[in-house]
Amino acid sequence: MSYEVTATRRRPQQFDDLVGQEFVAATLKNSIKSGKIAHAYLFSGPRGCGKTSTARILAKALNCQNGPTETPCGTCSNCQEIIKGASLDVIEIDGASNNSVENVRQIKDEIQFPPTSSKYKVYIIDEVHMLSGSAFNALLKTIEEPPEYVVFIFATTELQKVPATIKSRCQQYNFRLVAIDKVKECLADAARELGVEADDEALFWIARESTGSMRDAYTLFDQVVAFSDGHITYEKIRDKLGLVGIDRLNTVFENCAAGKTTEVLACLDEFLQNGVSNDQLIANSADYLRSLLLIKSGVTKEALLGNSVERYSKTVLDAWSPIQIERGLSIFLQLYRDIRYSLSPRYEIELTFARLCWLKDYVSNMEVKKAVDAAQKLLAGAGVTPAGATTNAVTPTPAGATPTTSVPQDTTSDTPEPEQNTLPKGLPRFSALERLAKEAEKQEMEGQQDPFHDGGSLPPQQSVTAPYGTDFPQDFEGEWTNTDVPPDEYEEEQLQAEQAEAAYEETLKQEQEPQSAAPVQLDEFLQTADGRKISIAQLRGSVIAELAVNEGFIATALERTGKWTVLEDSVETTTTTSLDLQLLQKNLGVINTQLSNICGKTMTFRVTLQEETAPDGEETEKEIPSQVQILVNAFKGTIVTGK
Repeated sequence: MSYEVTATRRRPQQFDDLVGQEFVAATLKNSIKSGKIAHAYLFSGPRGCGKTSTARILAKALNCQNGPTETPCGTCSNCQEIIKGASLDVIEIDGASNNSVENVRQIKDEIQFPPTSSKYKVYIIDEVHMLSGSAFNALLKTIEEPPEYVVFIFATTELQKVPATIKSRCQQYNFRLVAIDKVKECLADAARELGVEADDEALFWIARESTGSMRDAYTLFDQVVAFSDGHITYEKIRDKLGLVGIDRLNTVFENCAAGKTTEVLACLDEFLQNGVSNDQLIANSADYLRSLLLIKSGVTKEALLGNSVERYSKTVLDAWSPIQIERGLSIFLQLYRDIRYSLSPRYEIELTFARLCWLKDYVSNMEVKKAVDAAQKLLAGAGVTPAGATTNAVTPTPAGATPTTSVPQDTTSDTPEPEQNTLPKGLPRFSALERLAKEAEKQEMEGQQDPFHDGGSLPPQQSVTAPYGTDFPQDFEGEWTNTDVPPDEYEEEQLQAEQAEAAYEETLKQEQEPQSAAPVQLDEFLQTADGRKISIAQLRGSVIAELAVNEGFIATALERTGKWTVLEDSVETTTTTSLDLQLLQKNLGVINTQLSNICGKTMTFRVTLQEETAPDGEETEKEIPSQVQILVNAFKGTIVTGK
C-alpha cells in the first residue's frame, strides 16, 4: 500500500470525529435527524479546520443507503464512492479554477437531471469567494429555488468576499481554530498509530506552530517524524529546523538582564552562525518575552506559555518588571516591522539586544506620572518638614475672630537632627531604582548624602525658610554650597559664564536695589472695626498671603511696594515700576476686598509711582543698558516702563 500523509489518513469520516467544531456537528446532526435539510450551506473559517471534511460527511449522511442519517455507515456503496471521490451525485468543484459564468451555466444545466443512484445531488464548491461577480449573479436564482433533490455546500476562508445576496440564501456555519490542547492530543494519537515515541514538549511546539489548524499540524508532524528516527524530541526539532530553544533564550536574556552586552552579542553570533534565521530569532525572542509577561500576570497554563513555568529563567523574571518586559516586547514587534527596510538585518538585531541590556533602567511615562502625582499629594497633605526645622508663621486673622498675640516658639526637637532629609512614608519609588536601596543605606551609615537619593523624589534641602507672613522678615545668612559638585576645570567656559553674569547683573541692577530696600514696619498699628489691634506689617502680610493663593502676580507686585500708610478708611503706598502700578490699579477691586475683610470695614487701596531723585533733590537721568538699546533699535520700539 502506498504512503498516505497523516492529514489524509486521519480525515474525519463522522460528525463525531470533527475536532473543535462541536457546535457545527451538533447542529447538522439535529437538522438531519429532524428532516430539516436546507438547500444551501455556507461553511466559513480558517484553513485546515475541517470545512471540506464536514461537507463530505454531510454528503455521506444525506446519500447513505441507511439515510438520511446523522451517522453514515461508511461501508455502503454510496459512502465508499463519496470517500473515494468517485460518486456521480456528489460533485466537488474548485471555485478558484472554475469561476466563470460558463461554469455556473454548466451547473444550471446539470441540476435539471435527478441523481443517478443517490437521494440527493450535492454540489461542493470550495473557495467559493474566488467566483467572479457575474458567476455569483448567475447562481442567485439557482440556489434560491433549486430542485428538491439538489443541495449546495459552499466553503470559503474569506467570508467577507462573498456577496450578501449569496449569504442571505444559505445557512452559515462558522468554523473555529482548534485549541492547542486538542491539537496536541490528536498528534499524540497519530504518533501512537505510527509507533513513534514523542515528547510532550515537542508535540506542544508542533501544536503551537500550527496556530490551531489541524492540517498544518499533521503536515508539520510528518516532516518532524521523517528526521526524528522514531523518537520526536524538542532538541531534534530545534537543531534541524534552526530554532533557538528555551534554554538558549534563557541564557541570552539572563545576560541582557545582567547588562552583559559582550556576552549577548557573542550568543547572537553563535545563533546566526548555526543557521538560525533572522525572522526565526525575532519570533522566538518575542514569544519568549510574551510568555514572561503572561507569567508576570499570573498565567501558568502550559498551552499558552508553550513550556512549563519552571522552564523559564527566574533570574530574568526577578530582574525585569512587567512594564519593562512589555517595553522589551514592543521593541521586538517594532523590529519585525522595520527589519524588511533595514540596511542590515543583523545590525538591527544586535542593536535591539543591546538595548535590552539597559532595560532594567527603563522607567515608563506612566510610572513617572504616578510617582509625581503621589509625591505631590503626599507633600501637599502631610506638609513635609525636615527634622530640626523651625517655623514661625502668622496666619491671617479672619474678621470677627478673637485677636491673639503671635509669640515665636522654638519647635526644634530634642532628638538629634538626622544628617539628611527624612522621607515621608508612602513616597513612591521607581522600580528601576529599587536595587539602589542597599547602597543608599550604606551611604547613610557612612555619613554620606546621595544628591539623587530615592531617584530624586525629594531634592536635598540645606536650609528651611519660614513661610511668608511672619511679623518681620528674616535675612538669610550664609550661602548654600553643594560640595558634591566637582569644580569646573574648563576656564574658558567659566570666563564666558562670568561675563554673561556680569552683563545680566548690570542690566538688572536698578530693579534689584528697590527690592532690597523694602521697608520694615514693626511699630505702627491700626484698630479694626471689631476692636482688634493689628500691626501694619501683619495687615500687609495677611493681604499678600491671601492673594498669593489665586492671584500670584498681584501678591508679587504688593511685595515690591513701599511703606504702607494707613488712614481712616484707606491704605496708601508707592511702587517704583510703572508695570506694577498698572497691575495694581487694574486689580484695585480685588485688593480692596481683601483689605475690607481683614479690617472689618470698607477700605480703599491707593498706589502711586515713586520717582527716583538724586541725593541733592535733582532728577537722575536713567541710563539705558546696551542690550535694551539694541532691542529698541532692532525693533524700532520705545521703552514703556520707567525701569
